[in-house]
Amino acid sequence: MQLSVFAQTDVTINGTVKDTKGQPVPGVSVAVKGTTTVTLTANTGSFTIKVPSNASVLVFSFIGYTKQEINVGNKTTIDVVMAEEDKRLDEVVIVGYGSQKKIANTGSIASVKSEDLVKTPVVNIAQGLQSRVSGLQVTQNNAAPGGNISVRVRGTNSINGSSEPLYVIDGIQISNESGANTPSPLSTINPSDVESVEILKDASATAIYGARGANGVVLITTKRGKLGATSIQAESYVGVQKITKTIPVLNATQFAQLENEIYKTTIYANPENEGEGTNWQDEIYRSAKIQNYMVSAAGGSDKTRFSVSANYFNQDGIIINSNFKRYSLRATLDNIINDRFKFGATILSSYTINSGISTASQSLDGAATTTSVVGAALGAPPTLKPYRADGSIFPLSDQFNGRYREVTNPLGLTEVFNQQQTKRTLANMYAEAKIVDGLTYRATFNADLAGTLGDRYSPIYILGALERNATSGSAYKSNSNSTALLHESILTYIKSFGQHSLKFTGVYATQANFYNFNDINANGFPNDVTKNEAVQLAINRAVSSNRTREALESVMGRINYSFADKYFFDVTARYDGNSKFGQNKKWGFFPAVSGAWRIIKEDFMQNSTLFSDLKLRASYGITGNAAAIDPYKSLATLTSGSDYEFEHTYTVGISPSGIPNADLRWEKSTQANIGLDFSFLKGRLNFVVDAYNKKTKDILFIKALPFSSGYSSITGNFASMVNKGLEFAVNTKILDGELKWDLNANFSINRNKLLSLEGDVKEFVLSPYAVLSVGQPLGVFKTYVYNGIYQTGETILPGSDGRVGGPKVADLNGDGLITAADQKITGNANPDYIFGVSTNLSYKNFDFSLFVSGVQGNQIYNLSRYVFETPLGGRNTLAGVTNRWSPSNPTNDFANGLQGGRLPISDRFVEDGSFIRLKNISLGYTFKNIKALKNARLYISANNLVTITNYSGYDPEVNTFGGSNTLIGVDNLVYPLAKTYLIGLQIGL
Repeated sequence: MQLSVFAQTDVTINGTVKDTKGQPVPGVSVAVKGTTTVTLTANTGSFTIKVPSNASVLVFSFIGYTKQEINVGNKTTIDVVMAEEDKRLDEVVIVGYGSQKKIANTGSIASVKSEDLVKTPVVNIAQGLQSRVSGLQVTQNNAAPGGNISVRVRGTNSINGSSEPLYVIDGIQISNESGANTPSPLSTINPSDVESVEILKDASATAIYGARGANGVVLITTKRGKLGATSIQAESYVGVQKITKTIPVLNATQFAQLENEIYKTTIYANPENEGEGTNWQDEIYRSAKIQNYMVSAAGGSDKTRFSVSANYFNQDGIIINSNFKRYSLRATLDNIINDRFKFGATILSSYTINSGISTASQSLDGAATTTSVVGAALGAPPTLKPYRADGSIFPLSDQFNGRYREVTNPLGLTEVFNQQQTKRTLANMYAEAKIVDGLTYRATFNADLAGTLGDRYSPIYILGALERNATSGSAYKSNSNSTALLHESILTYIKSFGQHSLKFTGVYATQANFYNFNDINANGFPNDVTKNEAVQLAINRAVSSNRTREALESVMGRINYSFADKYFFDVTARYDGNSKFGQNKKWGFFPAVSGAWRIIKEDFMQNSTLFSDLKLRASYGITGNAAAIDPYKSLATLTSGSDYEFEHTYTVGISPSGIPNADLRWEKSTQANIGLDFSFLKGRLNFVVDAYNKKTKDILFIKALPFSSGYSSITGNFASMVNKGLEFAVNTKILDGELKWDLNANFSINRNKLLSLEGDVKEFVLSPYAVLSVGQPLGVFKTYVYNGIYQTGETILPGSDGRVGGPKVADLNGDGLITAADQKITGNANPDYIFGVSTNLSYKNFDFSLFVSGVQGNQIYNLSRYVFETPLGGRNTLAGVTNRWSPSNPTNDFANGLQGGRLPISDRFVEDGSFIRLKNISLGYTFKNIKALKNARLYISANNLVTITNYSGYDPEVNTFGGSNTLIGVDNLVYPLAKTYLIGLQIGL
């Protein structure tokens, strides 16, 4: 018997991969089935691969195309035509602690991809979401570089607590809390690092986050490495920003005439000689530069994948001396050890420097012209000079014999050093093990580390000689550190049997939050040489410090069941414990249930030529808001400040400050949602419609206590409210040939109502113009009703201004007196609806996009107009005051001047805040077939180019009180919005 032995040899296979239109498809994975041998097609679609002579199958796969398996046999050339897959069937969305096919989603979840997020160059991720998602309202409260953003998912859910959603960045949970004059924490993250954003809106989607899910959840997934050769991307844009409008005020001649009239004496002998005078707005506003640079690299093998990126962002503000800088680094690593184990890590580190300017003022009057740069620019007399002859800032109190000491040179306020430096690191590490087929265990370890250094110094040299005293020169320095550590153990089991599919997710989580803060205030410096770096030189110093700790522990379970991709049923339950809450209410239970029916899969729909997909969804669940309470609020607390003298010795006193409440607990929202997803024309026209009813109870509210208790109030779970709404979203591919054209639009309606306050309390006064009122939404204005000007011979009612030519308000109850009983609800800061429309076109190498956003039906209380429409003397006013009342001009519009006079708080200053804004328009050209480059795209872009509105202020998208739940829609000298012109370049290597 003879034995023949043959060595196994490799065979070289060549070929090309094209799509159904005959175009080459680069980047297709060509793999020998059952081995680790793999290659990718080139830009021409060609490939070469060596396969064992006994190999039988090549597998061709690429995202967006149907996978193919082809027998090799005796072939040496294989040409493949790949068909595009029905993306609707395999499209995946990120959900809490996992992902799922979009068709299996039973909740209300919206997705925004990276390319849409950064179409409008933004500092803040939330800005990129604005008007792109139904049910999501994003407001730029302050347009300063890195400025405050407030986000509401399906309305406001709290009174004293936070209504901001929970943000989860690669598993790391953060919040977005900041005031009107402080930068947003989300500004520390580079939006270009983001792969996708999912917004979880209903209870079935958010219940998995339990006590932190009541305000919605925003899941942010950053970019990671992918299979293939290392690719390098470089991006840059530069641009210029300009103020969109200025506010008309009196010129020098008009101001001089008003001063003479108010003080009934000749202050200015010849007002006409004053001319136009100083335009203070021109002095503080500028054309400001904005620039952004980013480079990234990503790639990997079948075992290890990586990505790294670096970013530098620098934005000058349109007000001089304001600026925001960000430096960020990010790296990800994913490694498959073997068939059973893998691990990975993500680290994102940033360093931001915010050089701020004090703008938004919460004052009704005088302080608006001395603390806000914007207010000072409007109120500074145009008859005065900004600079001395030597170029130094000229304090107003040193001019005109010190007459104008109650106003401030706005240039002096821009000289106040006000800087905040933040170093932040978000780190995540995971390890995953496949225990048996279908069962995996994943352990994650997350850290959010942040340190902030605050510096402020108000120099002596900006003060006039008459203003300087022993306390001149004031400094502030603060240092805060926060650490959030989170561990999660996640067990996932997936099993399919027949047409049934089952997935179980179990989570155990434990989290600890640490925070400490130290600061020092000082004044009375000998000079400005050391600024705030030597506070020991100050005459007066005051220090304070605090430290908090919070612990959370959670157990969660979720079951996803589906049958035949037709019926879907999900059950979620989470049990949360939190140290912040009362002794009797440490733990809370948050369940949710949801289901979906893909009607299109039913037999009676198989012959339908109208629908290409049709799905009905419904959900019901309970979520909580733990962010409503600060640590130790449920305990008896003490505070310093009750100082006293004992035996002739001054002693620092400590006194009770908080009464314990053992029943203090989280605010709880119960939400029902019903939704319908349907599409036509083979998925080219898609609609999503949702209706919801969300009732929130146990809302924190302050209850007044009798003086005999020794306390003024107690915080408890007393109030309730409801949000109801409708959401509509549509996206369509109008053209899909050489000319591509898509259109996306969304439309949202939300109605908020306060159902109860504490006990029998029906109304709670927040400010002279705003109240909480049972039966009304949060954010209503209650004022007098403006009724013109008192004319000669007209009876002046007691309680009103009391002069001919003065403002008149309506006597609503007809008692012949003007009292608080004559006030009524005169405005509502909540919009009737919000919307967004975007469209994208591409033809050959050209691309064009346009994005329009809008808010309709909301009112704004223009407090800055109230301040500067009051002709009380000593400061400038709005230009309209030229039409003030006089015997020869008996107008009903503007009151006459009165020294120290004040206008009543009336609906005269309630304005329509509706607007339609051309948010972004861009045009790009992609250069192809450039040697050594995969691609290069050059584009020009303009942001906030046009705003259509009747609002008289700088901009209708505003709120002086930052992210407040109750004082919303108030405009008092907030940093104005800028329009931006950009040119950018994107390069791929």
